Amino acid sequence: MEESIKLIGERLRGLREVLDIPAEEVAELCEISLDHYLKIEAGEADPSVYRLSKISKRYGIDLDVLLFGEEPRMNSYYLTRKGQGQEIDRGNDYKYQTLAGGFKGRKIDPFYTVVDPLPGDKNHRKNTQDGHEFDYVLKGTLEITIGEKVLVLKEGDTIYFDGRQPHCMRALNGEQAHFLCIVI
Repeated sequence: MEESIKLIGERLRGLREVLDIPAEEVAELCEISLDHYLKIEAGEADPSVYRLSKISKRYGIDLDVLLFGEEPRMNSYYLTRKGQGQEIDRGNDYKYQTLAGGFKGRKIDPFYTVVDPLPGDKNHRKNTQDGHEFDYVLKGTLEITIGEKVLVLKEGDTIYFDGRQPHCMRALNGEQAHFLCIVI
């Protein structure tokens, strides 16, 4: 696994130890098996931004601390230049670049997101998160599955949905899909 995934696992384990939270509780929150959660802590499995968001909200720790190990510092404004947002690469899943990572106490988490095409009809695993999500397609064609409903979004299309609904996305037409993802 990638080094950033291992570091996230270490931060999760540290959070649990400091707050004296049983691993079973976090696994239940994330709706995964204890074995899978322990693999995440060991850096052997992808934690997903959605699961990290759930942990962040439940235990009152900034998502950036879990993702990047840094406490947000700015409280008046935070500027992210093109291509300069902190990035988390989830291997074969989505690539996220945080757009407001240094802003303390923010009410939303905006990401520049890239989804690579998958072979054939293969799709990513469905995820959930507490809260809502707004996506704006900037480039490419994005297929989003929410529950059993499959929707196709093209450049300029947007979607707003309840993130508690199981959902996944994939790029179509053999090209990456780029979109602005705002988790609320």
